[in-house]
Amino acid sequence: MKKGVTVSGRYACLVLALLLACCAQALAAEPKRAALVLQWQPQAQFAGYFVAHEKGFYREAGVELSIIPGGPDVVASELLATGRAQFATMFLATGVERRANQNSGGLPVVHLAQLVQRSALMLVTRANSGIKEPKDLHGKRVSLWDNEFQLQPRALFQRLGIRPVLLPQSSTLGLFLHGGVEAASAMWYNEYHTLLNSGLEPDELRIFFYRDLDLNFPEDGIYTLDKTLKADPELCRAVVAASLRGWEYAFAHPEEALDIVLAQMRQAHVPVSRVHQRFMLARMRDVVMPASKADTPLGVLRQEDYDRVAQSLTSLGVIKTAPSFRQFTRADRPAAGGAQ
Repeated sequence: MKKGVTVSGRYACLVLALLLACCAQALAAEPKRAALVLQWQPQAQFAGYFVAHEKGFYREAGVELSIIPGGPDVVASELLATGRAQFATMFLATGVERRANQNSGGLPVVHLAQLVQRSALMLVTRANSGIKEPKDLHGKRVSLWDNEFQLQPRALFQRLGIRPVLLPQSSTLGLFLHGGVEAASAMWYNEYHTLLNSGLEPDELRIFFYRDLDLNFPEDGIYTLDKTLKADPELCRAVVAASLRGWEYAFAHPEEALDIVLAQMRQAHVPVSRVHQRFMLARMRDVVMPASKADTPLGVLRQEDYDRVAQSLTSLGVIKTAPSFRQFTRADRPAAGGAQ
């Protein structure tokens, strides 16, 4: 009997030890919770994040990530400041401005990854407008979006020494289509295709990419706050790695990615056009993925691009002093890691 009790006791202890080990492992595997806020409403511009979420890439990286859609009433920096989001997508120029002005209404943001490498912002005119090069915009009516969308055009006009008549641009291109302005702002992956869908042919339009005018201001990147990076660099690394993996998957499986994006759009009650979103996803590939093996790897910010943006913001008076590249990217942080 004593021997039997001893064996049973040892067996019970073994079972208890195994249960405790399993519990400890389960607790260790508990995913970290975080939120990512996007610049705008669901569309293929953000396909990689939606794909990474739907395919479970964030979860596999140990993160239970919530994605907060943007919109006209959603300011990413405010959500970061209040802690409602730990990560945000922003234009590079926006990130630099927030960091530079952190003591006067900005935020100590840290750049984690650069998705868009080649600016998609352009000015579009009609081919018969007589505007054959940017200097011909002098005295012409040009509509511009607000905030960061004005930085490249303002830098261009300053460099050329021209003064167009500037008008505010709404969320549509109605003013341009009805002849209210000779030139309008457009994103290659979005409004340009909208113009083509309105009945205009490509040869009826003349476009000026800012990236072709030595004004390549890379757009969408992933940002967090200094305190988030310091508190949990592993979380930052995991979010970046899973996001890059999501983008690679989206470009490799475009129709599946479109299914995921369209589902998000319907859920947010955003008008859906698969044709338009397919065009957007293809153009996003053009501006996000490396053009060749020798080009900048996915997610990396080139210092020359940073310097170009920082210098323009300073010369335009948007910021007084730009943070150094090392401060902005926290070059001393642990490597963010690549796509898995």
